[in-house]
Amino acid sequence: MTPSKERLPVMADVARLAGVSHQTVSRVLNEHPNVRAETRTRVMDAIDQLGYRRNLVARALVTRHSRTLGVVSFDTTLYGPASTVYGIEQAARAAGYFISIVSLKSIDRAGVRDALGYLAEQAVDGIVVVAPQRSAARALADLPAGIPVVAVECGEAGEVSTVSVDQIEGARLVVEHLLGLGHETVWHVSGPSGWLEAEGRIHGWRAALSDAGRKVPELLSGDWSPRSGYEAGRRLAGMEDVTAVFVANDQMALGVLRAFAEEGVRVPGRISVAGFDDIPESEFFSPPLTTVRQDFAAVGRRSIEVLLRQIETREQRVREAFVVPPELVIRASTSPA
Repeated sequence: MTPSKERLPVMADVARLAGVSHQTVSRVLNEHPNVRAETRTRVMDAIDQLGYRRNLVARALVTRHSRTLGVVSFDTTLYGPASTVYGIEQAARAAGYFISIVSLKSIDRAGVRDALGYLAEQAVDGIVVVAPQRSAARALADLPAGIPVVAVECGEAGEVSTVSVDQIEGARLVVEHLLGLGHETVWHVSGPSGWLEAEGRIHGWRAALSDAGRKVPELLSGDWSPRSGYEAGRRLAGMEDVTAVFVANDQMALGVLRAFAEEGVRVPGRISVAGFDDIPESEFFSPPLTTVRQDFAAVGRRSIEVLLRQIETREQRVREAFVVPPELVIRASTSPA
């Protein structure tokens, strides 16, 4: 007997078609090791034939695990946050988990608290917070009790485990590359204030110049957009002593390149330009952009690994801090001074 078209198949239907017990089907679905290969194959064939889908709500009531992870993110229209969330989603799926995402338009204590509360009500097994702004660390003080949490690009987050890319080292790699090409100093177009990634890149830029005994030029600020890079590029094009520019992300670097092209500034003939992020389009800029690659897949894997360890050992929470190294990608936009 097969289920009617009016209702969805249940586990008992699978057991009946496969000729096994309800408990055996449950063992197969939960990947229990004490199931013969022939029996497992028969059950899986029955599942495929019936189009059976597990009732995750019922399973969560029994196991107290929803197999769902929450993600709180900020402005996923930007390449960095969007790529980070994608890396987390892929890693979670590979581990057999679903993802529930809350994307915030702005980071403040109330917004993060509400997002965390919403996910807690969904009975998620754990939460990843992707909020690369200074205010996020303060917001993490309102974590729901008993829920494992990992913070990504949140800097120091108290007792919360963290995963981040080494922004300082990435900036150092760029500056040392440009100084190694013979440039006397390197100008910087930064990201907006309050962003930990922008602060880390500023710190690395200044430290690399200071360690080399070079002059630290005036800082130009942007907001991650090509428009702000274009405006900074217009200013830099009129400065005769500028020969190298490190831009805090590739989108702003695109704006700088556009401004230089309009002003007749040859890149890299007169000014070398480097960015940060290695967005997919950067190798097709004119000229192809030297930049820093962030391994978002590694960030996702590390985040999920840390979170799953917390889920498995709730009574023994130990703070972990993982730093993913960046990689300098050298292309045609930089050359000797």
